[in-house]
Amino acid sequence: MSATAELRKLRSGRSAAKQQNKAAFFFLLPWFLGLFVITVGPMATSLYLSFTDYNLLQDPSFTGLDNFSRMLSDERLHHSLQVTFTYVLVSVPLQLALALALAIFLDRGLRGLAFYRSIFYLPSLLGASVAIAVLWRTVFGADGLFNEGLGLVGIEGRGWISEPETALWTLIILNVWTFGSPMVIFLAGLRQIPASYYEAASIDGANRWRQFWSVTLPLLTPIVFFNLVLQIIHAFQSFTQAFIVSGGTGGPADSTLFYSLYLYQRGFGNFDMGYASALAWLLLLMVGAFTAINFWASKYWVFYND
Repeated sequence: MSATAELRKLRSGRSAAKQQNKAAFFFLLPWFLGLFVITVGPMATSLYLSFTDYNLLQDPSFTGLDNFSRMLSDERLHHSLQVTFTYVLVSVPLQLALALALAIFLDRGLRGLAFYRSIFYLPSLLGASVAIAVLWRTVFGADGLFNEGLGLVGIEGRGWISEPETALWTLIILNVWTFGSPMVIFLAGLRQIPASYYEAASIDGANRWRQFWSVTLPLLTPIVFFNLVLQIIHAFQSFTQAFIVSGGTGGPADSTLFYSLYLYQRGFGNFDMGYASALAWLLLLMVGAFTAINFWASKYWVFYND
């Protein structure tokens, strides 16, 4: 083959590669548009607004770190952090424990497993909806179904939603009730554990409880870690439940004032969008810190078969 023919072949190959790259970029273009228009653009704008005084009606004016310094003396912000941390640190472990228990129960080979799995998954689909929040407020109201059930056994009810001591706990119960998503993931993980491990443990004299602690839980730790990270992020972002149950106030006595609800109040209630943007970035930092701590601690308790 002559040098001219080889040069033509090389140019043809380069031209074909360029055409393929153009086609690939064309198909990726909608994703890039979504990334920059829906994600990167709003995040950059929010970061800029966090350093400004902006009320949605006038042009933003640059104020430096004033919004962040205001957080140090904002008592409602501190209270919302306390409420949110309580909600996350209590509801997430309870939710994962219930999801794991039900996954182990379903893993025993029940008839109609697909039906039960679908039924138990429904709360995860509906739990964050407005309809369920309205239902929850009705059930735990002074004249609600929960008090009627207590009355049948001679226990006097109370306004669970309307009293500061119990209002947050009703929302914690609601989050625990949405166990379906982690339960399905746990069930998939349990199906991947070889039966030979349990047979070997049984031969060694391990009962079911010992098998759970020595075989099931260690091999399931990557799934536990995955669910833990996802549910913590989800819990920090909870908004609808508290907004509907409290009527958007975070009451009674700010007992259900989630961080996201307080952020909403500052941005769209008080039109203090600059401060709300700073609060949003603080939320991002908190979620990132919790995630980083989980990844750092995972090396001490997550087992990856290596």
